[in-house]
Amino acid sequence: MELKTIGQVSKHFSISNRTLRYYEQVGLIMPTKKDNYAYRVYDMEAIKRLRQVIILRKLRIPLKQIAEMLNNSDVSIAIDILERNLSDIEEEIASLSTIRDVVEVFINRLNIGSDVFVLPDDEGLLEIVDSLTVSKINFKEDKSLEQLNQASKKLNKLEDNDVRIVYLPPMSVAVTYAYGDDCEGKVFDTISQFVRNNDLLRLKPDARSFGFDCSTEDMAEENPSRAYEMWVSIPDDMEVSLPLVKRTFNGGLYAAHVLRTWDFEDWRLLKEWVSNNDKYEEDCDTKRWNSTDTCVGYGFEETLNFYHYIQHSEMEALQLDLLLPIKEKDKEKLNDE
Repeated sequence: MELKTIGQVSKHFSISNRTLRYYEQVGLIMPTKKDNYAYRVYDMEAIKRLRQVIILRKLRIPLKQIAEMLNNSDVSIAIDILERNLSDIEEEIASLSTIRDVVEVFINRLNIGSDVFVLPDDEGLLEIVDSLTVSKINFKEDKSLEQLNQASKKLNKLEDNDVRIVYLPPMSVAVTYAYGDDCEGKVFDTISQFVRNNDLLRLKPDARSFGFDCSTEDMAEENPSRAYEMWVSIPDDMEVSLPLVKRTFNGGLYAAHVLRTWDFEDWRLLKEWVSNNDKYEEDCDTKRWNSTDTCVGYGFEETLNFYHYIQHSEMEALQLDLLLPIKEKDKEKLNDE
């Protein structure tokens, strides 16, 4: 029986180790236990199942519904779920079609009007526009996985209200890092154990946890992490013992976006948003902490509702915030642009 490591599977499907780990913990896929081998491995059945999950996610089927479909042999359940999603798609297509028609009406009216811009004032059009509800876009026809990937890139552009500008204050943090396959899982387990062993949530109920890829190799999304570092904020006077170390984070400004459905393609979208922003630009070169052990990452992944997760370990409720370091553009630079 041919087995694949988590790193091999991650690279083959261009998804992160964290996503694979999440899919395992919510019961979508199951790794195989291999004697005298510390890392996760997957057999062909698990890989086939993962391929099905990925295709259904590309079709915008929610993870809970995917689990319901794949864990039940009753075809009527799958049909019902797909029909419900198809109904949503039809409504969105109709809404987009109406928007297109209204925009065309505006263009036609402006073309036959004066040289002074006056938006057409039509109460009937206003009622139509007010009734529109567009939340997402999807496709009716069959698409290959590659085409679905391309469609996702075009449709998932972040809007201004998808991104928050936040300031992370200076803080003391306990730090751990790991290398190799499933390095993210290793550091998360270490941090979780540290929090429990030191009763940290009682000492610091507002504790925050951050992680980042600190690989020295190409950090493109299709390459799985080979080194991952994770922090948890601690009281300033708290002592930390090995295998963790204590570090001071100097704080800074970040563009923040909640990770949607564990699709780490959102990192690319967040970077694109910043690169196209008039006021802010990336600030990955500014040293915001000192470390002789690992390189500085391009941004953080903060575990939201960290207190609740450590207390209950409910993977379905776990959310990550993507945090990209930024700075305000120089005013003279803005004027030149």
